[in-house]
Amino acid sequence: MPPSQPQPQPYTISIPQSKLDKLARKLADADYPDELEADDQWPYGAPLKDVKRLATYWGNGFDWRKAERQLNELPNYSMGIEVEGFGEVDTHFVWKKSGREGAVPVLFVHGWPGSFIEVTKLLPLLSPSSPSADTPAFDIIAPSLPNFGFSQKILKPGFAVTQYASLCNTLMLSLGYPTYTTQGGDWGFYITRAIGLLYPQHCKASHLNMIRALPPSLSQNPVLALQHAVMPYSEQEKKGLERSRWFQEEGNGYRVLQSTKPQTIGYAFADSPVALLAWVWEKLHDWTDGYGWTDDEILTWISIYYFSPAGPNAHVRIYYEITHTSTPLIPNRERVQAYIPSVKLGLAYFPQELSVVPKTWGRTLGPVVYESTSDRGGHFAAWERPDVIAKDLQKMYGKGGPCHGIIEGRSGYE
Repeated sequence: MPPSQPQPQPYTISIPQSKLDKLARKLADADYPDELEADDQWPYGAPLKDVKRLATYWGNGFDWRKAERQLNELPNYSMGIEVEGFGEVDTHFVWKKSGREGAVPVLFVHGWPGSFIEVTKLLPLLSPSSPSADTPAFDIIAPSLPNFGFSQKILKPGFAVTQYASLCNTLMLSLGYPTYTTQGGDWGFYITRAIGLLYPQHCKASHLNMIRALPPSLSQNPVLALQHAVMPYSEQEKKGLERSRWFQEEGNGYRVLQSTKPQTIGYAFADSPVALLAWVWEKLHDWTDGYGWTDDEILTWISIYYFSPAGPNAHVRIYYEITHTSTPLIPNRERVQAYIPSVKLGLAYFPQELSVVPKTWGRTLGPVVYESTSDRGGHFAAWERPDVIAKDLQKMYGKGGPCHGIIEGRSGYE
């Protein structure tokens, strides 16, 4: 790295005791709404009994210091990264190096309501303590996006998908990776797609676990359009479209609000930890495939949001900024759903994802070289099904895989 560039510094998560005490006071003094007398409360939102139980445990039993120690066992770093128009942005990231020559660098980009914590289950699978000579090695870099986790808040309007892509690309170059690969879902889908569009000389391949794509058209994808016209959907694809319709009709309200009036809901998150808890817990429940969340998992996940240096409300701004910010190369977020020819793609399909499209749709995104279909799993794939994500990456970049040797000077092997 050039000596004039900022250097990554070890980062320790350390929440002041005063913030823990304030959280406990707010939880103890919380007021709760009533609810309808219904056998199933989930269609209306997060059930009262769940939220009360979690809030009580958060204030009286949950051990944040234990969770903090576990998070600090990760290789945490921080570095100032220059973003045009926004100056130097303090960025937290996990940087797990394999220690093996020729490791494949993978930029892992989270979404909402996730964070860098989602990568933690992948680390032992992709960087095992006793690696096999037949398994590719990976260097994993997982940033906290600005306004999330332990990165700084952005108060200037216009920090959108182009800026997130720029920050992530600069991070990888600063760490010594002139070429690299990416993995992402949710906003990670849009950001890694934007990286591939803006920086094709650096980003060589992407693996996606949320596939947002449109039906192929004769003008843009004539071969796929013909296949789409003559091949009936499989039962699995029909169920996927049903899941997609459910999300649009029953699970989409948060996105409309956060994309239009993020400041208003921000008052609730800034003042009430119960509001933040209920808002995020609903998504953790609805967007997973029967995953058995423990209370400690839920509260660690939400505490990262609550204790973020950016504050407990900054995270929702990404929806407004990306929706309302236009640049010449990315006039809207739909641009990154169009064909990007320079980045090879691996696509992972999960039945309880928010958008589950037919494979002919997914292939309109670019040169798809790898696909996997799982019989279970949802939106937080790296957390629910880290085995699938790890296996996909190993197959993509391993010997005989479609992306073996794609990183210049890096075979993925010793």
